[in-house]
Amino acid sequence: MSVPAGHPPIAAPRVGLLLVNLGTPDAPDARSVRRYLAQFLSDRRVVEIPALLWQPILRGIILTTRPKKSAHAYAQVWTDDGSPLAAITRAQTAALQAVMGDIAVSYAMRYGQPAIGAAIDALVQKGARRILVAPLYPQYCAATTATVVDAANAHLATLRWQPTLRFLPPYHDDRAYIDALKRSVEAGLAALDFVPDVLVASFHGMPERTLHLGDPYHCQCQKTARLLSEALGRPIEISFQSRFGRAKWLEPATDATLERLGGEGRSVAMFAPGFSADCLETLEELAIRGREQFTAAGGGQFAYLPCLNDSAPGMAMLEALVRRELAGWL
Repeated sequence: MSVPAGHPPIAAPRVGLLLVNLGTPDAPDARSVRRYLAQFLSDRRVVEIPALLWQPILRGIILTTRPKKSAHAYAQVWTDDGSPLAAITRAQTAALQAVMGDIAVSYAMRYGQPAIGAAIDALVQKGARRILVAPLYPQYCAATTATVVDAANAHLATLRWQPTLRFLPPYHDDRAYIDALKRSVEAGLAALDFVPDVLVASFHGMPERTLHLGDPYHCQCQKTARLLSEALGRPIEISFQSRFGRAKWLEPATDATLERLGGEGRSVAMFAPGFSADCLETLEELAIRGREQFTAAGGGQFAYLPCLNDSAPGMAMLEALVRRELAGWL
């Protein structure tokens, strides 16, 4: 078929893969964090309060006071390659591209840059007529997985020639995921100079009402921890971090758990299996502030074990999940 004069050539059809993570500010300063938080906390799936009530609070108190505090936290973990989340997601993308052959692999952030719509457009320009969108959230939550699906489909609604999309399902109990976690935790424990009394798996918290409204997140976190405990052959305590606002959140809370274990004089190894890449919530909230809370409470030795990131077990797991979902397209 000939292409009309003045139109760019149409690339040969191929398959695309789009990794999506939560997002990050562009820089560890108050202005960048304010812009990021304004987008993140305006998502109706993230904060389920009517906009007429929530937006004055967000635009007033929260975006006036929180960005400076959060920027300080980001500055403690920022790297020469940008935020840890962005740097690791780029590394994961490059690692998958190296093993996926002709598949066009890219990444996007749900909040911040690169945006999902722009990333889809870029894949289409490379000839991707079929795209697997992979939200990097092992446990399904409406505030994470569902909002990625929302954003991708909203972008499709603006296109005349739409690519075909698939979405990677949650993989909280997938054998490949549990095995990757097992290998990662065992490697982390082997590198320590002490044997921890307690293993703690900290998942990101959610308001408790989301559980009662039918969100499966809490149950899937519990199942991940149970399966991993069975694989490791030792008990794991589960906790939920990052409480925000006055509503009751999922419990037990991570900070309260660390204070209790510290008060008992225990030694702890903590990890965050719900995060596919280390980020502010793991490197600053757990590895820095969590350690301080634990030590101040009288705790013994403390270690934070890294997320799967772009490690060999983590990348082997992602490749296996992606290839399974691409069956029939390749």
